[in-house]
Amino acid sequence: MRMKQVYKVPFERNSPRVKELRAQYVQTIFDLESLDRPHDFIFVDEAGFNLTKRRRTGRNIIGQRAIVEVPGQRGGNVTICAAISNHGVLHHHVTLGPYNTQHLLRFIANLRDILFELQVQDHQGQELNENPIPTYVIVWDNVSFHRAAPVREWFNISEQFMNLYLPPYSPFLNPIEEFFLLLEMESV
Repeated sequence: MRMKQVYKVPFERNSPRVKELRAQYVQTIFDLESLDRPHDFIFVDEAGFNLTKRRRTGRNIIGQRAIVEVPGQRGGNVTICAAISNHGVLHHHVTLGPYNTQHLLRFIANLRDILFELQVQDHQGQELNENPIPTYVIVWDNVSFHRAAPVREWFNISEQFMNLYLPPYSPFLNPIEEFFLLLEMESV
C-alpha cells in the first residue's frame, strides 16, 4: 500500500438527484434536436487566471534548494468569458477582476451582434425561407449571475435565444471546459 493524494469529492456529485438532472439535460438536448426549427448550441463559460506565472518545481544541485526570485505581490486576476460552437470560438472577452451580471449582459449582447452579422453574411442573396434563422441555445453552468433577473429578462426579450443550464457537478457536459483547459496549459 502507498500513500496517495486525497481528492475531495462532494457527496452530491453522483447522487441519484444529480444523475436524474443529467438525464433530464440529455433528454432536453434530444428534444431540441428533434425540432424542425434549426438551432445552434453555443457553450459559454468564464475562467479566472492569475497574471503571475510561477513554476512549482525547479532544478538545482543535489542538496541545495531550487530558488526563484519573484515580486513580493501576486499579480492581478483576469477573467475571460468565451463562447464556442461547432464553428469554433465565436466571441471572447477579458476583464480585470471577477465577472458579474453587467459583464455577462454586455458579453451576450455582443455575442448576439456577432451572430446576427454572421447570419447576414450567410444569407446574402438568399430568400429567408431557404435558410430559416436558427434558435441559439446558450448552454452554461449554474453560476448565480447566469440566473440573475436581468439575464432572465434579456432571454425573455430575445426571442431567437434560449438558455439551457447544465446540471450541477457536470462540467464534463460543457465542451468549453476543454477550451479553457487547453488555454491554461498553453499559458503555463
